[in-house]
Amino acid sequence: MSRRITSVWECQPAADALVDGWWQELLGVAPPLVALELAAFETAWLRLPDLVDHLVIGDGTQPRQRLVAAGFEASGDETAGGDTAYRHPGAVLPAVLLRQGNAPAGQVLGVGLKVERIAAFLAAQEIAAETAGSPLAPLRVARVWAGESVEITAVERRGCTGFVPVAEAPERAIALLGGMERWQARLRQGLDVGAAMAETLALARRLVDELGQDRAAWAVFAVERANWARRNHAGRVQRERQDQLGFGWANHDHHTFRSSREHFPTLIAILETLGFVPRERFYAGSEAGWGAQVMAQPACELAVFADVDLSPEEIEGDFGHVGLERRRELGTIGLWCALHGESMLAAGLHHVAARLAFDAATAGLTRHGVGVMAPFSDFPFLRQAFTEGERWGVTPERLEILRRMGAVDDAALGRFAASGAVGSHLENIERNQGFGGFNQQRVSDIIRRTDPRLPPPAA
Repeated sequence: MSRRITSVWECQPAADALVDGWWQELLGVAPPLVALELAAFETAWLRLPDLVDHLVIGDGTQPRQRLVAAGFEASGDETAGGDTAYRHPGAVLPAVLLRQGNAPAGQVLGVGLKVERIAAFLAAQEIAAETAGSPLAPLRVARVWAGESVEITAVERRGCTGFVPVAEAPERAIALLGGMERWQARLRQGLDVGAAMAETLALARRLVDELGQDRAAWAVFAVERANWARRNHAGRVQRERQDQLGFGWANHDHHTFRSSREHFPTLIAILETLGFVPRERFYAGSEAGWGAQVMAQPACELAVFADVDLSPEEIEGDFGHVGLERRRELGTIGLWCALHGESMLAAGLHHVAARLAFDAATAGLTRHGVGVMAPFSDFPFLRQAFTEGERWGVTPERLEILRRMGAVDDAALGRFAASGAVGSHLENIERNQGFGGFNQQRVSDIIRRTDPRLPPPAA
């Protein structure tokens, strides 16, 4: 089922209050949820409502009217037993399943929690439960607790928007694993960047043919997150805390790719092949010299920032498809790619943003030796901060290319040779009131503060 994509984001206080009211009712009748909420906050600095896949509510005229009044719409997603699924197209909020039966209209009947792998969640929580859906299927569900009139389930998705667990032939799981292996082992290094990007696009098309678009997108991003975490200490620290509870990266918010101007259209083509569609555009202004196309993959609940150096006149055109001329002057994005490579190739993701309890995560990461930069968004509805950048070595070959280009001065080249350059971050992000957008003005500030030309902070 396709979903509407919005490019204009506003706070949705009525929808947020409706969901929160049901959540509070649920806490009153499901004691294990109260304990899990506390453990998630104290162990991994998570807010458990950020990990809600869906709420189950007794069907009836009153809850339907409340949902519609708050901006929810019937989604048409596949359900079982006469349930009706509602989603809010303009908010980052869980789905709501209205369930027919004998329960009073509006009564809270259950919750589904997002997890990356149900088996890992069951093991971490020391729960024995059967999982509906075959291994590595698009949707798997396990009931982890049931009270007199309410239940808690764990939900494992791979590009599926429905609510009916999927059983399929073992060959489908083998195909998924094979596709992930090929994506992980693809050519990322080498001087012929154009050929490597073209081969990556061809591989993305083959995976879509073999796995379907949504499952291929899920597979690609699972690999890309693992590749990023391998080179990002902050990401590994945060992931380890979340793995103690069995959630994995179920709380990802967005992923950021950086691209040179020359290869930006191929990056966009790869993302579109995987089912991403355009959301809002960003342009930080002529003084910043960069822009971004935000894209979304609705079935996988994936969001992407695709960053590239831009000039003022280019933001009005279709810069994602018509191509951008290569130029000698390098902005922050172009220099990062010159130092480390394309995000879709050697460098990997610039950052992954994880939805966290902002203050608790800042303090917790700091206690575990991970520095957190000053926030670049600090509003009641949106809070964002990068961890201190992971510094990567720069090869002599890349430094020589920069020297011949005259793109940076000798002092900067000396610093890159001696100390490397900032490569990647973890982003700590907290969303409130259902706000799903970003802060364009202050994003340019953090881009400037992470420019590789700046000297490294004093030890």
